[in-house]
Amino acid sequence: MNAIITTAVWGVVMMFGGVFFKGKDTPRYAAIAGIILVLIANCLEMNDQVFFSPDLHRMFEFKPFGLLFNAVAFACTLLYFLLNGRDVARVGSNVSEYFALIFFVLCGVSIASSFNTLLTLFLGIEIMSIPLYILTGSDKRNLKSNEAALKYFLMGSFSTGILLLGIAFIYGGNELASFNINDLNLAGRMPAMIGVGMLLVLIALAFKVSAAPFHFWTPDVYDGAPTVFTSFMATIVKAAGFIAFLRLFSKSFGVLHEQWQIFIAIITAATLVIGNLTAVFQQSVKRMLAYSSIAQAGFMLFAIFALNDDAREGLILYSAAYSLATIGLFAILIRLEDYTIEGFNGLGKRSPVLGVTAVIFLLSLTGVPGTAGFMGKFYMLMAALKNGHHTWLVITAVLMAAVSAYYYFRVIQAMFFREAGTLSAEPRDITPGFKLLLIVAAALVIMIGLYPEMLLYWLHS
Repeated sequence: MNAIITTAVWGVVMMFGGVFFKGKDTPRYAAIAGIILVLIANCLEMNDQVFFSPDLHRMFEFKPFGLLFNAVAFACTLLYFLLNGRDVARVGSNVSEYFALIFFVLCGVSIASSFNTLLTLFLGIEIMSIPLYILTGSDKRNLKSNEAALKYFLMGSFSTGILLLGIAFIYGGNELASFNINDLNLAGRMPAMIGVGMLLVLIALAFKVSAAPFHFWTPDVYDGAPTVFTSFMATIVKAAGFIAFLRLFSKSFGVLHEQWQIFIAIITAATLVIGNLTAVFQQSVKRMLAYSSIAQAGFMLFAIFALNDDAREGLILYSAAYSLATIGLFAILIRLEDYTIEGFNGLGKRSPVLGVTAVIFLLSLTGVPGTAGFMGKFYMLMAALKNGHHTWLVITAVLMAAVSAYYYFRVIQAMFFREAGTLSAEPRDITPGFKLLLIVAAALVIMIGLYPEMLLYWLHS
């Protein structure tokens, strides 16, 4: 409850603070202070120190799994603010409002990690989504940003309608007439209304996490949105969607896992294949990372496919690994004038710190041993194998991971084995502090890869 209240309150502070903040740096400092406060409040709740104890009427359930994910999300947001805070200020004049919207998104993330009813699930998803529609279109002078915001809003509204329809079917088929996700009492059978409702909710959540074949909005929205906000959308928000997905399907439909597992298997395979194969043909690194995020969603879907303890641990690891690496890569990308692969030519020689840290981030996304990305993929595949069904899906995932190595290594090749063109611009705003933060992020990626228990310890403490 600490995280929900503090994120909402600080969002309001940032919103009204825009009237009093002078200059574009003050909102950034206020946002950094706010996210540190939120992170501390969440860590205190992990140690049973709760600031607020209202009667929640079983609407929320604060367990180590959700609280640990919150800690990962807030820590990654802190890194995001430190790396990209100045870039947020360059998007437009409403700097304080941009940070306020991000805090409101984090409030939705906190709800999505701890909801206990279908209504609070809906609230969490919508509180995450609506500010993102605004942030996507925040670059008002850019037609691509306006188009992306409109497309995201229309498609998001349509998926919300499907989610509400699914919730209505589940409620109508529930003998207890309860929205609580623990009250379905399916007992090995699935009534027709609940089955239809489950399928509709599955489709809506698959849209939110950009799983195939509900992914078509993702490349255009991620490419059209201001790059600094794409970094946030593609990492923390996506991971929160998977946490909500896992909570709902493990608690409400876990008893009937084998009956709907094949649907998840098909969606997972399609997501892996479509995401990786389309990323191969991209010349823009930003668009390549958009398709790559679809492919990474395929691996995260293994958590819903397996529904066991390894899947939960793997989803926490994967969320941390994917968020750290992607935020770091986008921070480097923002500082280049050219977003194509050619724009990375010679970057390793011109700026060794950027080149080496980018290699670590790319290796983690590929799943090379010694990185956090490898441990995330390992836990996911191990969870699927322990589940004992659909080994073909694990083989597909391994093959698609090999395909991903091709397009990630194209960027590495450009940075270290190609010469920069005569018109290549030097990366801008590369301060010693920025380099230090990149090194810290890369070190965390390696540390989690070598010692995953340093993160998973908190899940079982």
